[in-house]
Amino acid sequence: MKRLLIVAVALLGGILSAQAKLHVVTTTPDLASLTEAIGGNEVTVTCLGKPSEDPHYIQAKPSFIVALNRADVLVLVGMELEIGWLPALQKQTRNARIQTGGAGYVDASVGVTPLDLPSETVTRAMGDVHPLGNPHYLLDPEAGKIAARNIAAGLKRAAPDKAAVFEDALAKLLARIETAQAEAQKLLAPFRGAKVITYHRSFTYFVARYGMEVIAEIEPKPGIPPSPSHLVSVAKQMRQAGVKAILQEPWHERRTSDLLAKQTGAKVVVLPVQTGSDPAAKDYPATVKRLAEKVAAALP
Repeated sequence: MKRLLIVAVALLGGILSAQAKLHVVTTTPDLASLTEAIGGNEVTVTCLGKPSEDPHYIQAKPSFIVALNRADVLVLVGMELEIGWLPALQKQTRNARIQTGGAGYVDASVGVTPLDLPSETVTRAMGDVHPLGNPHYLLDPEAGKIAARNIAAGLKRAAPDKAAVFEDALAKLLARIETAQAEAQKLLAPFRGAKVITYHRSFTYFVARYGMEVIAEIEPKPGIPPSPSHLVSVAKQMRQAGVKAILQEPWHERRTSDLLAKQTGAKVVVLPVQTGSDPAAKDYPATVKRLAEKVAAALP
């Protein structure tokens, strides 16, 4: 009787294990959206960053350690975007799966062609410059598709028996991103060649995809507040180039952008650069389209 009970418990444990969902932790809402679309009912996703939170400076919480200890998969933006806070959290966990190079470690940037690669040795005097290139590649839907494929590969490593499910969901997601990208291209086609300024150097991939040009940034160097003389220079450049839009993320202060807008006649466009930071940006494909809608509405 005891042996039968042991066998029954073992069988039940096997069934429960087969039915258990993968625990996935992502660093940003965009990655959470992609993971949920691919993983569906086979995953539970915990996102460490909030839609309105600068992913460079996410404030670590004790709950993050709990989530990371339970995680089967960790998905990060990569290109050292999270270098200031994620490695310390990884070290505090006892979870070998999500350490760099582990089976559950997914760097979503693998295969993305980096832009803004430094041509010289990076120092702190250069501001918040990333040695591996600009990490804001998810503003380009083509790079978003690469990230989605990397996530699918990570989920398949963690649950190979669900590989077909993940592949089917990935194909559907890629089709949705393609549709959103085509709609964005149509919206922004009339503005190819348009010159804009940005607050932070976040929009390199976005303007490259849609044929625009960033002529200046409000920050003189990434992460460095502007001086009065720098703002005078930026305003002069805006007038000379006929800039009509100032693009910025929701976590930067508006005062400086509003001042430049008043001086030059441009519009300040606070963009939903992460899924969930706008009611219409409910998932990654919707965010791709919403970004284009807001920029197109601001340009003449």
